[in-house]
Amino acid sequence: MNNRLFPTSVVGSLPRPTFVLDLINDRPPLPPDRYRQEMEAAVRYAVAMQEHAGVDVLTDGEWWRKSYIGVIAELAHGFELGTAPDGRPWTVAVEELTPKNPGFIANEVKFLKSITTRQIKSTLPSPALLGERIWHSEKSVRAFPRREDFVRACVPILRRELELIRDAGADIVQIDDPHLCLFVDPDVRSKYPDPDAAAAFATDMVNEVVSGVTGLKIAVHLCRRAGARVRGEHAHGGGYGPILPHLNRLQVQHLTMEFTAPQAGDMAVFKELREDLEIGLGCVDVTPGRVDSAETIAARVRQALNFLAPERITLNPDCGFAPGSGAVVSLDEAYRKLCHEAEAARILRAEHG
Repeated sequence: MNNRLFPTSVVGSLPRPTFVLDLINDRPPLPPDRYRQEMEAAVRYAVAMQEHAGVDVLTDGEWWRKSYIGVIAELAHGFELGTAPDGRPWTVAVEELTPKNPGFIANEVKFLKSITTRQIKSTLPSPALLGERIWHSEKSVRAFPRREDFVRACVPILRRELELIRDAGADIVQIDDPHLCLFVDPDVRSKYPDPDAAAAFATDMVNEVVSGVTGLKIAVHLCRRAGARVRGEHAHGGGYGPILPHLNRLQVQHLTMEFTAPQAGDMAVFKELREDLEIGLGCVDVTPGRVDSAETIAARVRQALNFLAPERITLNPDCGFAPGSGAVVSLDEAYRKLCHEAEAARILRAEHG
């Protein structure tokens, strides 16, 4: 693993050029061998871009996936697929889940590992997130009378994929759980009869996926809907305080947390987290059109250093650059942001030896 201070990474997704969007949306349909050849060429470009920017921990941009949530339908049967009116793909649970293509994400890792010598990260959606987005009160109830039933059914599917990702050679697996982080928002909490019980359930399900899995670093990405800023949607407010007890119960080694937006609250919250948790500090704004300077990014990290040892901090954007395959974001702009992130890390390393 990378032992130098302030390693840099991406959260997961990278903006998808029109060429990549056409590939994943089968425009035009291609034979499997031709599709793979062209997507491999695209992913090589994404990796070379991150390397040139100076990023230490790479992903493939999630370019193989039509949806970071809908990827569950690659791993299991039991889903109805379609397209929402705004063009985003949607996935709905309609039948009992049975294994379909275990290793779909692990195969992404195998290819990524074959084209870079840097550390690599893979991502998985959390069970509770899948329940929030994929369980439907009419279409899903025959197979899963309650949302919680579907969430529990996702656990063995995700755990098996986690083991295969580990065996494929990933250094880090990141569980994306924006659902858990919604419980920082008073408005969201007011909609639940017992918001702490709901947050505890989301935490328990992550723990069931990861418990006892060794041989790689496991992270949880606590997205406060920074991705919504990419799409021009509402971003949720509220500091991390309400979910701190749940974060401290997560059986993971790393938390990725947003801190470029004012509603994220005070970084003093780090004092309340377990000391063994590494913090992926969201210090690069993902909002289109906003390109933080290296000094702005370094200044955010210096704030965190008031509460965290340098060894516990990694640098990353607040969120993936392109949450949802239809998000229109400039790849060149994302590249510039990553260059500034890497420069901020060099500034901080010079300051801290």
